[in-house]
Amino acid sequence: MLMSCGDALIDFVPTRNAEGREAVMPAVGGSCLNVAIGMARLGAPTVFVGGISTDLFGRMIADHAAASNVELSFATRSDHQTTLAFVRIVAGESHYAFYDAETATRNWTYRRGSIPFDKVEVLHVGSTTLVNDQGAAETKALIADARASSTISFDPNCRPNLVKDKPAYLARMAEFGGHADLIKMSDVDFAYLFGEEPYAQRASALLGQGTSLVVITRGNNGAMAWHAKAGHVEVTAPKVEVADTIGAGDSFQAALLFALHKQGRLARQQLKDIGADELRRALSFAANCAGLTCTRPGADPPWSHEITWSW
Repeated sequence: MLMSCGDALIDFVPTRNAEGREAVMPAVGGSCLNVAIGMARLGAPTVFVGGISTDLFGRMIADHAAASNVELSFATRSDHQTTLAFVRIVAGESHYAFYDAETATRNWTYRRGSIPFDKVEVLHVGSTTLVNDQGAAETKALIADARASSTISFDPNCRPNLVKDKPAYLARMAEFGGHADLIKMSDVDFAYLFGEEPYAQRASALLGQGTSLVVITRGNNGAMAWHAKAGHVEVTAPKVEVADTIGAGDSFQAALLFALHKQGRLARQQLKDIGADELRRALSFAANCAGLTCTRPGADPPWSHEITWSW
């Protein structure tokens, strides 16, 4: 099974009311839940680990996950409130205001010994859960237990407005990156973490520390990847009518993990041995899934019947 651990929340996405005035519409989101939704909709057996409230919004999240075939038996339900995120689109980029104090996600704790990691092909982590000390510590414990048998996938999905101590945050992201077999980040994340350092230089450093695959997504400019064996691979982005970009990166991540799973290249050693053509097909599939997500508002990854892939 494929596993994603982290944030589950409600996005209030921008829309217009009947009079044309600005309004917001609630939509289930959270980067790591979105990844789980994306993998499950494409047809992979998928579980989500994290905190989900029992309040009104938490029930929306649980119902949405169940409708997308995501297993929640390892998630923790509590009466802490749900994290809320209000979204505004500025120059084509999604900007967020988070309300995340004392929420179910913030108070999540890893139940040690509760997960059969020998049956978990990949564990994906990242995003807002890693900003706060407790979430980061619990996720580290989860990774420590998973690493012996599961591939570790990491997307920092940075949210600068939540970061209070940037040097400490950068050190934390470097630590998580050091435990990851697959690292995906957007060009915006890269700039926040590494400034103007050349992509290839940083990718080489990450591969040198033991990471197998480094991917950078660049919106309309497609995606770039570096792999010790397959080398440097680039794919283009599909041309689509964009509704918004909410969840596009998560959809890319989900589709990439799903494609590697279908190719038999997701397990750690198999990922190390992937060829350039296989990697290019996986990346192109991920880019097409992300493009389709951009054509509809909110984080709404595609279902298997909506996207084609030549295995």
